[in-house]
Amino acid sequence: MGTGRSRRRPVRISVPSRADSLLRNFTELVGGPLGRRTSPGTINPGTFTLERVLVLLTTAMAALAILIKNPCRTDGWVSPDQYYMACHSQWPEAFARVSEGISFLQLGYPAITGAFAAVTAELVPAGSTLRYYDLHSVLAVVAWLVTVYATVRMTNRRPWDAAMVAVAPMIVLAGFIGWDLWAVMSAALGMLAFARSSFVPAGIFLGLGTAAAGYPLLIFGAIALLMVRTRHFSGPVVTGAALAATWLVVNIPFALDDPRSWLAQITDALTREAGHSSVWFAYNTLTARAGGWEMEAVTTSVLAAVAFTLMGAGISALALFAPRRPRLAQLTLLLVGALILTGREYSPQHAIWLVPLVALAYPKWRAFTTWQLLEAAHFWALMMYLGREGSGGAAQNNIDTPYYLVAVCGHMLATAYIMYRVAEGILEPGQDPVRRLDVDDPQGGPFDNAVDHRRQGRRHRSQIRTRVPLNRPAPELKDHP
Repeated sequence: MGTGRSRRRPVRISVPSRADSLLRNFTELVGGPLGRRTSPGTINPGTFTLERVLVLLTTAMAALAILIKNPCRTDGWVSPDQYYMACHSQWPEAFARVSEGISFLQLGYPAITGAFAAVTAELVPAGSTLRYYDLHSVLAVVAWLVTVYATVRMTNRRPWDAAMVAVAPMIVLAGFIGWDLWAVMSAALGMLAFARSSFVPAGIFLGLGTAAAGYPLLIFGAIALLMVRTRHFSGPVVTGAALAATWLVVNIPFALDDPRSWLAQITDALTREAGHSSVWFAYNTLTARAGGWEMEAVTTSVLAAVAFTLMGAGISALALFAPRRPRLAQLTLLLVGALILTGREYSPQHAIWLVPLVALAYPKWRAFTTWQLLEAAHFWALMMYLGREGSGGAAQNNIDTPYYLVAVCGHMLATAYIMYRVAEGILEPGQDPVRRLDVDDPQGGPFDNAVDHRRQGRRHRSQIRTRVPLNRPAPELKDHP
């Protein structure tokens, strides 16, 4: 007899060996692609559940990251070896400066990041740089695991896409350089909360991420665009208010305690020379070699703001006028990618910002792998370049400037290609791997399966244009022979 309650059937999930042409070629060692008569997601997988496999993958890659950075753990973070061995990290330098009594607001990092660096310094003995680095490494792995968890909870019928976050080469290479993994974790948790329509926690996590790295604010930018298109205002407005309140709660105490140092973080960002690997640095480097005109810091700041504004306007037009409402992850990736391409500052760890977004917006392993390999090539080129420019390293260990600039162009073109494929999926939803599974917007929260007012308006106008005039008789319908 029935119990009167409808039981929810397990959802059949997408299998990478079936859906992805690249991964299909690497399954022969384990028996080939999964059979068509199997039912993934509806049977008990036993010990190796999806979540446990992802934890094992992340742990294995974290161990690899620790091994790569081990030369500096053994011999210290000494230049130029820390660049040539690709084990450079900002953590030991921050610990040394905090230990010297320098205010964390004067470290040059956002206030919340500097406070985190200072608080964790109190947890280790004085002068123990290695313990400080190890503590941050453990915390970074925790942030990595939480990011993987948040990503898999947003993937709907494609949970294996979170493996991209678990095995991303750029997290292995650059995850232990700075504090970006914590900002990425906050952004992922904010998106997860919004996907579950938990609007206040979403705003809190996005506010913390914005206070740490700035770019999570663009996630709310994508939310605002979809809010306009769907006319769902209440939830997104609550998220925006919680984001602003969180940012203020975090920053106001620091601004009141040391206003000069707090303001200096903003003014220094506008007056510093263009950072390595940015398009503006590449331009200045080329013009300097050719004897041309080099842009000053203020000029690059203005041009970078104009370039991002123009790209943002184009993305906004795409969001509001595309044939079908874009997904939240797609718009977020385009906005963050635009910031990376046009920004005055670029560091290898900024590629980590995009990893969860690519897994959600364009989960194709061939494109993901190509992008990550080009980013890794740029990472090694930058390390060798810094070893030459900043440390006077041996000539045989250096890289010539033209080759370094080629690597910069490679990482920029790879990012632009990912953005192009995402935009293509917006304009032609049939090219979107996620929407091929008959889902709308797994990360969209209130936008998921919401009425698309632009499409509704176009349908309404079409009906008006085809309406039969009142002064003419309607044509008779005839059967075809």
